[in-house]
Amino acid sequence: MLLFQKDKILVPKKVFFTKGTGTHKAELRSFELALRDAGIEKCNLVTVSSILPPACQVVSKNEGVKELYPGMVTFTVMSRCSSNEAHRLVAASIGCAVPADPTAYGYLSEHHSFGQNEKTAGDFAEDLAAAMLASTLGLEFDEQKSWDENRAIYQLSDKIVRATNITQTAVIGSEGNFTTVVAAAVFLFE
Repeated sequence: MLLFQKDKILVPKKVFFTKGTGTHKAELRSFELALRDAGIEKCNLVTVSSILPPACQVVSKNEGVKELYPGMVTFTVMSRCSSNEAHRLVAASIGCAVPADPTAYGYLSEHHSFGQNEKTAGDFAEDLAAAMLASTLGLEFDEQKSWDENRAIYQLSDKIVRATNITQTAVIGSEGNFTTVVAAAVFLFE
């Protein structure tokens, strides 16, 4: 895979979503185990910001992982949260908002938190992505309302937004080990 060629622009054609959790006495090792659980541990991960390219096809994790090679430089939008505080709840979430127009770009958001369950963290990440996309599309977005409450406004417009999330949560055990949770949108090129 060539990343840069004269007169070529590097734009991902596919994306897949994944999540994982890992526990170990060393924080770095717990992160590696979370990446392994997510199926992306063999890649050299490069975190990028929040743009979902126009017409970027969402593929399943199983399909996406098949396109990864050991040592491959892989671009991701990643959320990560780690702790060794006993009984603490950790969450990592990626929100995704897709415009109706396939030639327009969408947004990805990363959110990590302590004390939020999967639904709360996922809804928050989804709200973030939807709010960023709505502002780009010139739509009003009441940030005091949830995505579910704002959705009706978008369904009435010609700029319908589809929003989703992938979220991983875990409760830290009492052994004193680190637990790391990750959620990621992984970009692929043809």
